[in-house]
This record gives sequence, structure tokens and C-alpha cells, in this order.
Amino acid sequence: MTLESIVNPFTAVEKPSHMFYVGLLYASVAVFLSLWIFKDSASLIMVFLTVLASISIVFSTMTLEEQADVKLKDELSILKRHASVIKYLMYLFLGFVVAYTALYLILPDSLVQLLFKTQIDTITAINSNITGNAYSSGSIFLQIFMNNFKVLLFCLFFSFFYGAGAIFILTWNASVIAAAAGAFIESTVASGIHLVGAVPLALLRYGIHGVPEIVAYFIAGLAGGILSVAMMNKDLESEKFKKIILDIVDLSLIALVILLIGALLEVYVTPIFF
Repeated sequence: MTLESIVNPFTAVEKPSHMFYVGLLYASVAVFLSLWIFKDSASLIMVFLTVLASISIVFSTMTLEEQADVKLKDELSILKRHASVIKYLMYLFLGFVVAYTALYLILPDSLVQLLFKTQIDTITAINSNITGNAYSSGSIFLQIFMNNFKVLLFCLFFSFFYGAGAIFILTWNASVIAAAAGAFIESTVASGIHLVGAVPLALLRYGIHGVPEIVAYFIAGLAGGILSVAMMNKDLESEKFKKIILDIVDLSLIALVILLIGALLEVYVTPIFF
């Protein structure tokens, strides 16, 4: 209850950058508690506890955005409102990533292996699949896009069925990105590059395509959450139906286009630098 009450959607929209520090706090507390109480299952428990702290503000956000759909007159105004919300949610996500990555680098290897065990296994499986198809024409782009598209659908459906469920998928992704970035920074430092130079390289490697992908996931999660709240409020049974459905379709299409751009960047731009 204490962590949940630190911030609300109104102050988050006004000062979105503050959500970065909220994300740092939520993730750091979750890591501490998972290692202290649930050490053997820490890699999943830290994600669960981070989500538990975040779900109140995320659900409140979905409720406010559904109300904006009903009250605002035109779709452009609604989308501008949504853009402000996506901005502060991205800051929250960035706080998760930075906290997890910093702890990956700071903690002893024995704790890191416990804390990121499932995430490291996931990264290994993804890399193995991509490497296995490396010589199939067009397969890398198609595989990456389809994998990302599945995550997009998960965000949409999780938010629809669980209200703010997309935050679980996104927090999990934050922990996977942190494990990959932490491992990359360590290997870069081991190759002779100073930590000060390794961190920007990690940001470049995972930020080029990662930022649009995460934005797309948040947009899809917002669409699912708005639909979920509209059904609970029975707004889909009123004259507001068309406005809400139009907004959900627009958000879904925007998310799909951004996801496509992210996949193109991952396949054709990121390899230029790495």
C-alpha cells in the first residue's frame, strides 16, 4: 500500500520524468525482498513484486483514459492525451531497466545467477533460435517481427482480461533487457573498454530498436485496458461505443506500425553498429 500511494496518474502526467525514480524504487525494493524472502525463486518473484507495486497506478491510468475517450470530442485530442500517458509509462519502464541493470552489475555473480536465472535462460533460447535461422532468406526479420507481434498480442489480451495485466509482460521484458544489457556491459568492459564507454554502447545496442518496441507494447496494453474498463462500465452498450472502438482500433494500428519499425531497426540498423 505504501509503494502504491507514492504517485497517482494526475501527478504522473504533469511530471512524467518523476516516474523514472518511482520505477527505480519499485524495482529495487522488489529485488531486495525477493532475494531476502524468496531467494530460490527470485528471478520471477522480483518481477511479480515490481508488478504488484505498479498495478494500482496502471489500472487507474486505464480508467482515466477510458473516461477521456468518452469525454473528449475528437480522436486527435484523445490520442494526444494517450501520448502523455505513454510518456510517463515509458519513464516507469526505464526506471525498471536501469535498476535491474545496475543490480546485475553490482551484485555478486552468485546472486546475479539466482536473480536473473530465468531471464538468462530466455535470452539463450532466443539467441539460439535466431542463430539457427541466420541463413534463411528474410527469416530473421520475419521471426523477430512475429515474436514481437506475439508479445504485442499478449499485452493487448492481458490488459483486456486483467485490466492492467500488460504491466506484467512489460516488467518481465524490462528484466530480460536488463540481463542482456548487463551481460553486454560486462563483456565489453572485459574486452578493455571502460565502463563509462560500455554503458552508452549498451544503450545504443538495445535502445535503437527497443524503444519503439516497448512503446508499441504500452500502446497495445493501453488499448486492451481501455476496452476492459469500457466493458466494466458498460460504455460499449451506449452511444459512446463508436468513439471507444475507434480509439482502440487506432491505438492497435499505431502499435502495429511502430512494432514494424522496431523490427526493421533491429534487423537492418542495429547490426551496422554491432
